[in-house]
Amino acid sequence: METLQRIYGISFSDSKMLKEWERFQEEAKNRDHRKISKDQELFFFHDLSPGSCFFLPRGAYIYNTLIEFIRAEYWRRGFQEVASPNIYNSKLWETSGHWQHYSENMFSFTVEDDTFALKPMNCPGHCLMFGHRPRSWRELPLRLADFGVLHRNELSGTLTGLTRVRRFQQDDAHIFCTMDQIESEMKGCLDFLRSVYTVFGFSFQLHLSTRPEKYLGDIAVWNQAEKQLENSLNEFGEPWKLNSGDGAFYGPKIDIKIKDAIGRYHQCATIQLDFQLPIRFDLTFVGKDGDDKARPVIIHRAILGSVERMIAILTENYAGKWPLWISPRQVMVLPVNPSCEEYAKKVCKQFTDAGMMADSDLDSGCLLNKKIRNAQLAQYNFILVVGEKEKMTSGVNVRTRDNKVHGEVSVADALARMSLLKQARCRNAEEEF
Repeated sequence: METLQRIYGISFSDSKMLKEWERFQEEAKNRDHRKISKDQELFFFHDLSPGSCFFLPRGAYIYNTLIEFIRAEYWRRGFQEVASPNIYNSKLWETSGHWQHYSENMFSFTVEDDTFALKPMNCPGHCLMFGHRPRSWRELPLRLADFGVLHRNELSGTLTGLTRVRRFQQDDAHIFCTMDQIESEMKGCLDFLRSVYTVFGFSFQLHLSTRPEKYLGDIAVWNQAEKQLENSLNEFGEPWKLNSGDGAFYGPKIDIKIKDAIGRYHQCATIQLDFQLPIRFDLTFVGKDGDDKARPVIIHRAILGSVERMIAILTENYAGKWPLWISPRQVMVLPVNPSCEEYAKKVCKQFTDAGMMADSDLDSGCLLNKKIRNAQLAQYNFILVVGEKEKMTSGVNVRTRDNKVHGEVSVADALARMSLLKQARCRNAEEEF
């Protein structure tokens, strides 16, 4: 019996293109989030829980900081955070349509002759929340946000670091609104994503995906919705492209791709209209005209997408050189000699008490220059050297991981400046200090 072997190759028109490709591959290899995570002790995976990440303390700090960033934006933008169950009876998924089309990607099990499944998405649960009591037009738009844990039964061969996992969280939110509110809500969603991506330093591309050949619903409703999406994109002021016929069967959408530091594009954010789930769950509200059968529209939206995947993208984008506000290693305090160790510990505690990720290196057997180099390689944003002079003046001598020396300042001044830079989510805090 003959066997076939598949061989892949890539060709280039000249040696210059080949060398550029090789440089890109080497750069991508050095930025690989799995390599950087191992070097910085951020997270790991284990065969006993395939596709589910173990976040170590410093990785968990990044994870939680991202969530708190989005949570603060939710509060500013009128979203209400909810918590919903992880396990639902299969009847819920039959109502939503996921059981018929997505069950092979769900973790399901039987209890007392009933079939249940771990949720792979939040929207059906949010539909139950909307529908649990009568609603009025005065409550709309209703913006429900959820950081609940999701599980998807991805094939083992497709699991790749943090970019494809089985257990993850999303900055998931669903906006229940009227048809007339779509345009204003889409503008809010677009402003939201621009604010977040500006902090990260990402540029992005926008695509409007419209009605496919096979669709559900009234064509007049589709036309009205697509027009509102187009208006919101035009007013947003960023370039966008039309993907005609590339929308989902249940509603048009805006696809967003971000561009990282080495020119790769990633799709993270989604803004999707949905006309069908409100019908499937028979969601209604009392309209202005007294109609108690008015039907809401759902906007599915996420900015980070999977928090896990965003951490992978950010790790590779920054090549492990985290901006101060999200850095798991913000401050290292180094005593010049053993007589300054108690002062170094005192300074370190002042920074940790103020919410900074601060450490001190008290290894008296290691030369100061070696300690400084170790802290720089570990990507501590700021390195504070303390000697007898600093101890006498309650000061610190500040330098950065890139060896820029800011010199001696008081502890209070250093802490105040760093706290402001962290609060402002400054990407180049080391220079701005």
